[in-house]
Amino acid sequence: MARAFHDLYGIPDAFRRVEFSGRTDTAIFRDAALAHGVAADRLDDEMARFRDAYVPRLAAALREVEGGRLMPGSREILQALDGHDAVTQALGTGNLRRGAELKLRHFEIDAFFPGTPGGFGEDSHDRHEVIRIAIERMSNGARPDRIIVIGDTPHDVTAARANGAFALAVATGRDSTDDLRASGADIALDDLPDVEAALRIICAA
Repeated sequence: MARAFHDLYGIPDAFRRVEFSGRTDTAIFRDAALAHGVAADRLDDEMARFRDAYVPRLAAALREVEGGRLMPGSREILQALDGHDAVTQALGTGNLRRGAELKLRHFEIDAFFPGTPGGFGEDSHDRHEVIRIAIERMSNGARPDRIIVIGDTPHDVTAARANGAFALAVATGRDSTDDLRASGADIALDDLPDVEAALRIICAA
């Protein structure tokens, strides 16, 4: 994102004072753009320009990654849930759609999200709204019996609760299980290496 911002505006390290954790790419860009003099009434147009500059930069950065990996248990849980007829998996992510697709392909889990259903950063700068849109799209307007949001930040938890979803929080980011419980998580785990235990929580939520 910093490289793309520099490409467009010639400003280095533009995101140095911008909070990233659990936020949408749109909100992150807006904060940086406003801080560096982009007029508020130009934000939508500039966001489109930024997206087109950012996606190729992200693709290049992913090729540079050494040692990147999925968190333990993630692939196994995706595989297990993929086999449940009553379960629909979707993304409710702050990433821009094209960025999310690149990341899914890079870590070889795109097959679990055919067509990349869900809500994305360009749908709204508000994380709560992104989750609402993801729920609406994945269910074709019908309210699912249960909605489970899995995330690793307080923003994921509050977005889940704002949409009546069960919030399963995993402390694989910078926030501790205590932080995640304090934000309202229904369950907070240190990680997801115990696949069977995680599936019991998900399927019983």
